[in-house]
Amino acid sequence: MYDYGLIGDMSSAALVGTDGSVDWLCLPRFDSPSVFAAILDQDIGGRFRIRPSGVYATAQSYVPDTNILETTFATATGVVSITDFMPIQDNDRDGKPDRNPANPPELHRIVRCSSGNVDMRCDYQPRHDYARAVPTFRAPPSDGLNTNGGGSAVEARGGGQTMMLTSDVPLHKSDGGVAGTFTLSQGDTATFVMAYGADRPTTLERYRTREKFELTQRYWKDLVAMMHYEGLWRDQVVRSFLVLHLMIYRGTGAIVAAPTTSLPETIGGSRNWDYRFSWLRDTSFAVDILYRLGDVYGADFYIQWLLEQCQLNTRRTRILYGITQESSLEEQVLEHLSGYEGSRPVRIGNGAAEHLQMDVFGEVIASIHSLLVLHGEIPEEAWDLVCSLAEDVVNNWRRRDRGVWEVRGGMQHFVYSKVLCWVAMDTAAYIAAAVEQRRYYRRWSQVAYDIKREILDLGWSESKQAFRQHYAGDALDASNLAIPFFGLIPSEDPRIRQNLDAIERELTDGPLVWRYIPEETDDGLDAQPEGAFTMLSFWLMGNLIYTGQMDRAFDYFNDMISRCSNHLGLFAEMFDPATERQLGNFPQAYSHIGLIHTALNLSGFIVDTPTRLIRRREQG
Repeated sequence: MYDYGLIGDMSSAALVGTDGSVDWLCLPRFDSPSVFAAILDQDIGGRFRIRPSGVYATAQSYVPDTNILETTFATATGVVSITDFMPIQDNDRDGKPDRNPANPPELHRIVRCSSGNVDMRCDYQPRHDYARAVPTFRAPPSDGLNTNGGGSAVEARGGGQTMMLTSDVPLHKSDGGVAGTFTLSQGDTATFVMAYGADRPTTLERYRTREKFELTQRYWKDLVAMMHYEGLWRDQVVRSFLVLHLMIYRGTGAIVAAPTTSLPETIGGSRNWDYRFSWLRDTSFAVDILYRLGDVYGADFYIQWLLEQCQLNTRRTRILYGITQESSLEEQVLEHLSGYEGSRPVRIGNGAAEHLQMDVFGEVIASIHSLLVLHGEIPEEAWDLVCSLAEDVVNNWRRRDRGVWEVRGGMQHFVYSKVLCWVAMDTAAYIAAAVEQRRYYRRWSQVAYDIKREILDLGWSESKQAFRQHYAGDALDASNLAIPFFGLIPSEDPRIRQNLDAIERELTDGPLVWRYIPEETDDGLDAQPEGAFTMLSFWLMGNLIYTGQMDRAFDYFNDMISRCSNHLGLFAEMFDPATERQLGNFPQAYSHIGLIHTALNLSGFIVDTPTRLIRRREQG
């Protein structure tokens, strides 16, 4: 299990372990080089750990309805807690997060003793630029180590990154970092503030930790208060909603797939990818969720970013983008890092940015459709994008691609990609009718009909009684669990239940679902095994709901919550039932999107389309 909590400020995010160690943090943005990366190399990655000096028991929880994390240590002599947060606050003018914050990122850590006396230790060992640089530590001219009224201030500089650590606890230089020991008695507190950037304050008071705590707490609580949800599993839905917001880059509105890189899909394997970018597929699902939960600003913010990206990249729509125009997507291997539990290589950047994946057109057009449903209209630039993407599908839908799973083997006619091409044309035709563009409606409806006819002719396996992974074979693919949600075939069509039954026979174990059988799929990774894909478990439940198997859906949902999330309700990309542990990048936006959709469905709020707000139109 990934025994970490996530905190952040909608610019970057940190993983904080149950041992009080910050083991992952990139600054100043999600896609910046890491300053702590112990999760990818325990020896040289770097960390910022505060914990009792002796033996302890530990627990973690969030301050209710916030992304403020509390880690509690119980020792033989007393109890101490650490409150961790990265400051965020409303823009005073409009109640929305400031897109251009005046201050660079900060990490605040408040240590408080609630009973007895506890000896504590702090170890601050930043390793800048993905641990390619050991910073130099120096005392600022006005303060210095072991000064500042008994406290400390120390600057770490190297690898193009600079950070200031201030505390009311005396610190001293240690091997490769800064350390300190201190004792707290009941009612005592100690505060540590790590601030990114040069020329940061060297006195603790100037960071206003208590004031920023109150503002940050109010921001998250106000966000939850405006969320439209009164159904079952509210705590889990709130947590997933807050996790999604931690993955929104407030500078542009882009939503990262996960705040981490290279956490393995198989321990010791090479399925290790960088997810600190915005996949149009993932985020189109996120937009739908934000709209449904009443977060119109967050959804509109992303749509604005989407329109800007596609306008700036008119030659070809990519499947993923960086969070800003300056983001580098070039895939590189960091040979010096040993990887999570020895899982190599460690990668930064993602070569999938150059892949052809035809499903992305349907997902983007569906996002714009959600905008139309909510507002009753779409801006001119959104209509222009629909036209551009729809015409791309008209001209390219017969091509092979790399499919929804971004295989690095041969390209194929993947059925899921064809289905989403149909979604693109069917939904674009509906939008055209809504904006009274009859010529486009007729053209796109005809192409939608042609795509559908080909899918039903070539995409169905008579031997498996299920939709194929691709036209050239009879292997199954769990992505085809999405077919009922899009209305490709009528709800009473027997192929819906047949497809579900076949996938359950070959690719599931209870609620756990594998993407495909690696030995039957040319994914370019030599048939390496992987964990069950968490999002697909929620798609499975959607199929159970769709086919009237509500009891099983309820049981599977409760099983996933209790078994496959960590102690804080956070989900990774995958789960390994053999070891009962999470796998892949963490936490994963896609997984939390699936949880919210399914909770909505099971709570009875949405009974028509289990995963998407897409108009169902039965075609002949």
